[in-house]
Amino acid sequence: MKLTKKSHACIRLEKDGRTLVIDPGTFSEEDAAVGADAILVTHEHLDHFDEDRLRAALEAGPGAEIWTLASVAEKISAAFPGRVHTVGHGDTFTAAGFDVQVHGELHAVIHPDIPRITNIGFLIDGGKVFHPGDALTVPDHPVQTLMLPVMAPWNKISEVIDYVREVKPQRAYDIHDALLTDLARPIYDNQIGALGGAEHLRLAPGGSAEV
Repeated sequence: MKLTKKSHACIRLEKDGRTLVIDPGTFSEEDAAVGADAILVTHEHLDHFDEDRLRAALEAGPGAEIWTLASVAEKISAAFPGRVHTVGHGDTFTAAGFDVQVHGELHAVIHPDIPRITNIGFLIDGGKVFHPGDALTVPDHPVQTLMLPVMAPWNKISEVIDYVREVKPQRAYDIHDALLTDLARPIYDNQIGALGGAEHLRLAPGGSAEV
């Protein structure tokens, strides 16, 4: 499986000539989802969900479909009739040839005064890749490659390190990193790499790896 990092929280997965895209939001490239056979969206925040990017992808690929949670589906299903599927924690489905399991229900706490929204994570092909969205969800399944939300308004580095320790992946690739400056990256790399207990890796936007 080929993993390509797009800006911020968006990734592309390619296998057997088909492409799956997760979380093409407003911080990601305008064409981040173009060419996708299937698109997964973890939650409604604009850095993960952008209707214009979804529209571009579905117009470019008449067979492309979207899987997401109810709060996003209700915003876009009318625009894409028959092409938006609502899923939640515990659901399993196949999208573009990828086997997907849904894990998690709530966004991480930003502040106690801010109501929590729903959020789901996607476990791909039996644990080869896990994208948690905006939460530190631990799936009840071994994970080979964890997409790690490294820097967000709702987390701190100690939580990120403990999350890697709890999931115990073989490797962790940074996502949710658009707000992380180049000045800070070596600090995060060193501390997560030294303390997380897994290989810690980073791809520049557009960079790819086999997983």
